[in-house]
Amino acid sequence: MIGKLLVIDLTHGTTGVRTLDPQLFRDFVGGASLAAKLLYESLTPSLDPLSPDNPLLFLTGPLTGSSGPAVGRYVVCAKSPLTNIWAESNCGGFFGPEIRFAGYDGILFTGRASSPVYVWIKNETVELRDASHLWGGDTYETQTRIKNEVNDSLARVACIGMAGERLIPYALILNDHGRVAGRTGMGAVMGSKNLKAIAVRGGSPLSFADPTFNQKRSRANLDLRNDNVTQVLREMGSSGASDYFNYLGEMPVRYFSRSGFENIDKVSGATMAETILSGVSTCHACVIACGRKVILPDGDYKRGESKGPEYETIVGFGPNLEISDLAAITHLGQLCDSLGVDSISMSGTIGLAFMLYQQGVITAKDTNGLELKWGEARTVEKLIHLALTREGFGELLARGSKALAKHFGVEEMAVQVNGLEVAYHDPRGATGMGLVYATSPRGACHNQSDYFMVEIGNSMSEIGVEMADRAASEGKALSVARHQWWRTLNNSLVMCVFANVPFNTARELINAATGFDYSAEEFLRCGERGWALKRAINNRLGLTAKNDTLPRALLTPLSEGGAAGVVINLQTMLKEYYEVQGWDAVTGKPTRSTLERLGLKDIVEQ
Repeated sequence: MIGKLLVIDLTHGTTGVRTLDPQLFRDFVGGASLAAKLLYESLTPSLDPLSPDNPLLFLTGPLTGSSGPAVGRYVVCAKSPLTNIWAESNCGGFFGPEIRFAGYDGILFTGRASSPVYVWIKNETVELRDASHLWGGDTYETQTRIKNEVNDSLARVACIGMAGERLIPYALILNDHGRVAGRTGMGAVMGSKNLKAIAVRGGSPLSFADPTFNQKRSRANLDLRNDNVTQVLREMGSSGASDYFNYLGEMPVRYFSRSGFENIDKVSGATMAETILSGVSTCHACVIACGRKVILPDGDYKRGESKGPEYETIVGFGPNLEISDLAAITHLGQLCDSLGVDSISMSGTIGLAFMLYQQGVITAKDTNGLELKWGEARTVEKLIHLALTREGFGELLARGSKALAKHFGVEEMAVQVNGLEVAYHDPRGATGMGLVYATSPRGACHNQSDYFMVEIGNSMSEIGVEMADRAASEGKALSVARHQWWRTLNNSLVMCVFANVPFNTARELINAATGFDYSAEEFLRCGERGWALKRAINNRLGLTAKNDTLPRALLTPLSEGGAAGVVINLQTMLKEYYEVQGWDAVTGKPTRSTLERLGLKDIVEQ
């Protein structure tokens, strides 16, 4: 670790450096867990997420930029304007490593600039520059223009689009080739601070405690490159298993009301590879190369090389809305990226709108005259643009699915948990995901634990994460909890969840990089500590055990497909889960003894 945090006060236009206690890294590793510790005092129930008082923290991990296995990442954390609870978003590319090469572990933004600005960081030199001429520009255009202005083509730029400027609560932050910090609305927090972008260029090499670190990470990269999961991701991207997920009933169709998309062969990762794929993209030093580059050579969506859609975007704008045109899906995903809006929340909210229309809850009088029919991509495109205007029905779309459903008195129809739209892994096809969604610290998140991978055989016996019957509800709590602790460590290192790196390999790498001597038990406890701290933050913000629930749609059994008849017994799962986590079953809070065991005594007193 470097031990330095760059602090930028946007209100006063001042900058400074905060030295971080090495013990913080020992206890919380880095990334999102360390961010939770640093932000804990500031995240209060009365804090308005879009006020100048909401701190916005970009933080790396001790392996970021090391050329280790899939660790070219960073996190962005604050209080979410979409959910009003803990917000954490994870992003790849090259921006995170560049922060470290500039000599920092992260950047903390406070206050609000009086007019649009961007920040230019070149090693120790930090400038706040006028961004009025960039306001209104899309995310790709903004990156290009800033690189030209700072006269450095190798500068890395993280920025917002119009969605962030217009404070849409699920606006994203984008850098590099469509790499996004997509969920929980961190782009809106940037926009509320009049912060259009951050450009970084560093020149300082990283140093590691153990001189054999590079040998260790080279071996880990070689093993990862030869891993079966890596092979699929490299050849077909994150949608490589879409056919299989569809077969299992784990892929939602028609806004989680059906199972089994009959046109899956038209939108799968294999089809993309065979038809429109033009190349791959990768994050810093990553051997997986899951990013897709595509060309749409003809038709209504003709365009040159651009980013190809990943799994969540394909399902969100594909089976979820019954669209089977891969070119249209690619176009809609690219539109969301350029405007700077999360494709999961956007497609989920539009899916709800289609369902409300189908069931007669709303009519064309409510939708600015638009007739909502499943499968019509041009209608979806119009709705995306309408949401960006924040006018009429667009204002309701811009607020997210929970607010949309509540406006029409049918809040139970929104497929969301604690305000965050459910990702496109239906827990009726992998019941452990039901427990994951219900207890995730940022709402219905699949990156706090992609337990669906365990359900299909990707177990981790070294930490007690074992495969079980994917339709069962009993006996999974311990495995789910330990997997959540492991993913909390991933989000602290910061390591991509696509990287099938063994637990002990990650432990060996962190020890070599930092000079720590974590035992397996102590290292996993760091994950548990971070998980409990985020839970404590949300408890402080008002969440209780009553919030650990699932939407009605996911508790309703499907009548067809690979998950037909599966009923998630969430209460049984939660009872077991609270025992494993050491949380009070009535309040949902970590008990005093749990917090003390994890070394969170200061949280106990509060």
